Amino acid sequence: MRVLVLLCLGIFSSQLFAEQSPVISTKRLTMEYALKMAQGAINACRQKGIQVGVTVVDRNGQPQVMLRDVLAPILTAEVSMKKAYTAAMFIAATSALQRQAGSSLAHMDNIMFGAGGLPIQAGGEIYGGIGVSGAPDGKDDEKCAQTGINSIIEDLELL
Repeated sequence: MRVLVLLCLGIFSSQLFAEQSPVISTKRLTMEYALKMAQGAINACRQKGIQVGVTVVDRNGQPQVMLRDVLAPILTAEVSMKKAYTAAMFIAATSALQRQAGSSLAHMDNIMFGAGGLPIQAGGEIYGGIGVSGAPDGKDDEKCAQTGINSIIEDLELL
């Protein structure tokens, strides 16, 4: 009986270890999809008559694509990057994080809690963040960012 119990425990524990891999894999956006998303955000803001900067970052907060429309101030590039980074790191819309603006986190490099940054997520995966800057109101920045995400979301959800 003891041998049978030990044998069963050995089989079950080896199955548990066999199912756990010592490495994980992460999905990343291709450059083409990051570019398509950024262009979708630019086009959405253009339709509103707004010139913006857009940045798409990967899951680690590193820029993949940065676009700045012709008349968008140079500052929009930096601000959009910070919004994208913040959205990716917190996995939240930056507009939902505005209460953090008074915290010590607000003093960290690359963090911005103003509206206009959204996490890129689909099918249980987190791909990164997108940030838009240049509209007079951060709500418009966020709407343009969402339009950018919407331009690729169906393809991501199929994975």
